[in-house]
Amino acid sequence: MPPCAAVMRHRDGVWVFGYGSLVWRPAFAFAERRSAHIEGWARRFWQASTDHRGVPGAPGRVVTLVASAGARCDGTAYRIAPGDVDEVLAALDHREKGGYRRHVVPLALALPDEVVEAGLVYVASEDNPNYVGPAPLEEIAAHVLGAHGPSGPNDEYVFELAAALRAMGAEDRHVFAVAERVRAQASAAD
Repeated sequence: MPPCAAVMRHRDGVWVFGYGSLVWRPAFAFAERRSAHIEGWARRFWQASTDHRGVPGAPGRVVTLVASAGARCDGTAYRIAPGDVDEVLAALDHREKGGYRRHVVPLALALPDEVVEAGLVYVASEDNPNYVGPAPLEEIAAHVLGAHGPSGPNDEYVFELAAALRAMGAEDRHVFAVAERVRAQASAAD
């Protein structure tokens, strides 16, 4: 993915918002980590993963964001130090290459409360080839249970995300419902 011209560099670095695996597994250098949220976006398991939680021909399902008036998406914001910005963004561009693009959004940081007017978030919109869109919970859960990729089993991704959101006191009905359905289907298969 080409660098985004909209990256707002500040003397203190750049803020990146994570709402999926970045919540619990950033795997990059950061100067600061804080709970945060963005407004007007909802997290959904509507993106296929052929490079991390699945493979071509048997993709997994991971989250993306969809615009949704009045919605709030909780996650984790990372401040990247000025000297690390180019390296970290290049690594994130590679990590998110499966259909995600950078967007600039305002971030509401917690403890202490602060707003960052120009944070970065990676979003996979419906115009990318790995976008699978909405489906019934049973179908999403079955898809998740059948997928495994280089980063591990797809159900691990679902459970880790749900656990991380619960640990931060975040509410996400979609993620929790998918995790519950995956767990129920896995138990029924045993």
